[in-house]
Amino acid sequence: MPRTLTLTSTPPLLPLMLRGALTSPLKRHPRPDAQAPRTQLLVPGTHITPSHLTAYERVCGFATGRPELPVTYPHVLGFPLAMRLMSERAFPLPLLGLVHTSIDITQQQDLSPTDTYELAVSVRELRPHRRGTEAVVGTELRTGDGDGAVWQSTSTYLARHRTSGATTEPRPEAPAPEPLPPLAHWDLSGDLGRRYAAASGDRNPIHLHPLTARAFGFPRAIAHGMWTVARCLAEFGARGPVHVQAQFKAPVLLPGKVTYAAKGPSFELRAGQGQRIHLTGRVTPLTG
Repeated sequence: MPRTLTLTSTPPLLPLMLRGALTSPLKRHPRPDAQAPRTQLLVPGTHITPSHLTAYERVCGFATGRPELPVTYPHVLGFPLAMRLMSERAFPLPLLGLVHTSIDITQQQDLSPTDTYELAVSVRELRPHRRGTEAVVGTELRTGDGDGAVWQSTSTYLARHRTSGATTEPRPEAPAPEPLPPLAHWDLSGDLGRRYAAASGDRNPIHLHPLTARAFGFPRAIAHGMWTVARCLAEFGARGPVHVQAQFKAPVLLPGKVTYAAKGPSFELRAGQGQRIHLTGRVTPLTG
């Protein structure tokens, strides 16, 4: 069982990012038997700051003043705790270059912005991948009355590095699915990454400016993956007891044009009028 470290508040993100950047060169070649740190970070008495919530709702396209939290908002609350764990020396993967590849969210009920919650984050496991190593990060939002998690997510982050071959076998190529019908076209401004960073606190340099993005191999700044899924879920209208699955396929360059498409429980984000897929997802209401 992981040990639990209780904090009085979530830590500021910028110092954690700087620490992660400084320690990343020491972690470029993780050992095949590297283990995840056995620590769960816990913040009881977590409150929602109205101005922070409103800024997040506006940049992601959610209606402001709603009686419930957006389904992706707890991820923003827990992200500083995930960053603290992944920036520590005990975490064997380099923070710089980690790629968010998927998120799976289960929300048991509508979450009131006026309630008090308990926030818990842990790195559940490291697992081999054909392109490197994946870190699996779990986040839970719990009610103060001890009823357990009302919101939980599992995120996977990929650290690319050379592998010995003893990794997950590549999946066979599946036939390309039929494109979903387009429902909206969005022009994304060049400052979108900075606006989302101001609302979320995630100031990864790949999202902020073309110059800082080029240092990491991108021709321009790219949109935050969690902005893309939040914007799609705002358009989808996801709320209530729900299960959300999303996979990040390709970066969205800024500025740029994207197409939101959806049919039934499925949605996707594509490049402009083309067929390149940036994001796929599925929304399943929970019953019973």
